[in-house]
Amino acid sequence: MEQKTAPMEILAPAGDWERLEAALDYGAHAVYLAGKEFGMRSSPDNFDKEALQKAVALAHSKGVKVYLTCNTLPRNQELPRLPGFLEDCAQAGVDAFILTDLGALAIAKRVAPKVDVHISTQAGVVNYETARAFWDMGASRVVLARELSLDEIAEIRQKTDPKLEIEAFVHGAMCVSFSGRCLISNYLTGRDANRGECAQPCRWKYQLVEEKREGQSFPIMEADGGTYFFNSRDLCMIEYIPQLAEAGITSLKIEGRAKSAYYVAVTTNAYRHALDDYLQQGKDWKLAPWIREEVEKISHREYHTGFYLGDEPGQVYQNGGYIRQYEVAAVCEDYQNGVAKLSQRNRFFRGAELDVLEPGGIPFLIRAEEMYNEEQEPIESAPHATQTVYIPVDRPIAKGAWLRCKRK
Repeated sequence: MEQKTAPMEILAPAGDWERLEAALDYGAHAVYLAGKEFGMRSSPDNFDKEALQKAVALAHSKGVKVYLTCNTLPRNQELPRLPGFLEDCAQAGVDAFILTDLGALAIAKRVAPKVDVHISTQAGVVNYETARAFWDMGASRVVLARELSLDEIAEIRQKTDPKLEIEAFVHGAMCVSFSGRCLISNYLTGRDANRGECAQPCRWKYQLVEEKREGQSFPIMEADGGTYFFNSRDLCMIEYIPQLAEAGITSLKIEGRAKSAYYVAVTTNAYRHALDDYLQQGKDWKLAPWIREEVEKISHREYHTGFYLGDEPGQVYQNGGYIRQYEVAAVCEDYQNGVAKLSQRNRFFRGAELDVLEPGGIPFLIRAEEMYNEEQEPIESAPHATQTVYIPVDRPIAKGAWLRCKRK
C-alpha cells in the first residue's frame, strides 16, 4: 500500500521477519520491533544486529519508520550491556527507542542523542503532568496507559506541548493488570512478564480450594471446569477512528508482536483502510462493512472498547477460548497464465470457497474448482503442511495474498 504523510499513523507489530514483511505489505506507516535483549516480548524471534540493519533498510525503502522496543526494567548486571546495545540500534538506523526505565532514558540520551525517545505504556502515563515531565526529559512521544478514557486523553493533549506525540493501543489483547505490569506469571511459573516472558496465566482456568478440605476444589461460579476470572476481552476500536482522532492521538497502535503474520496483515490492512477512508471522507466517514468483517476473520477473544468510552472491559468468565470463524488455507506464492501457485497452511478441499486478501486490497472470493499438486496431477485436497498447490483462477492473485476458509 502506498505510503503517504498522514496526521495519524498505523503502528503495526513485527515480531520477526515474516511479520515485518506483512506489516510493510499491508500498509503500516510504522512498525515496532525488538532486538535480542531488553524487549517486552521474548517469545518471538525478534532481530539480531544484522537482521535489525536489514529490517530498518527494508522499512525505510518503503517509507516506513521503525521503533525499537527497549522497555524492560534492566537490572544492575544488565546495565553494562545497554549502552552498546542502544548504539548498535542507533547505527542500524532505528527511528525511535521505546523506553520505560528512567536510567535507560538517560543512557539513550547520552549514547544515541539523535534517536527519538518514546515512553512505553509500561511507564503508566495517565495524566498531563507526567506527559509534560517526560517531554522535558527529551521524549518526543508518550505511549499512554491503556486505562484512559477518550476524555482523559483529550485533556492530556490539550495540556501538553503540541509537538509531543501521543500513541495509544487500539487493537489486540488487553492485560488484566495495570499497563501490563503483571506479577501473576512470575509467581506461578517463574517467568517474569515484566522481562518479556509472560506465560499468560490470566487465560488459565481457576477453581477455589478451601483450606481444610484438602484435595477438593470448587468452581467459583456455576460452570463446569472452573472460572476464567482473569480473562480479559480483546480491544477493538476500529469503529471509533473519528473519536480517536478528535482526542488527539497521533499513533494508532496494534498489539501483537507474538501473534502471527496473518494477524498482522489483516489488522494492519483493516486499520489502514479505515484511517485512509476517514482522512478522505472526514465528517461523512462510515466504516465500510468489509473492514469490520475483517477483524472477525482473525482469532480473537470477545471484542470490547477497553476503557476508552469510560467503562471497564471486564473479563470473559465462561471460557478462555478464542473466537475462530476463519482459518488460513494458503498463501499465494505466484500467479502466471491464469494459475495461482499456493503454499498450504491448513487443509482445504477442491470446491472450497476461498476468501482472498491481497496486500493493501479489499477481500474477494474465489472457488477452488480444480486443484493440482507439484506434478500437475489433480488432487481432491491439500492435507500436507506447506504443500504446493496450483489452482486455476480467472483473476490474478498478488504474491503474498492470504487465502482463508470460513470454518463450518
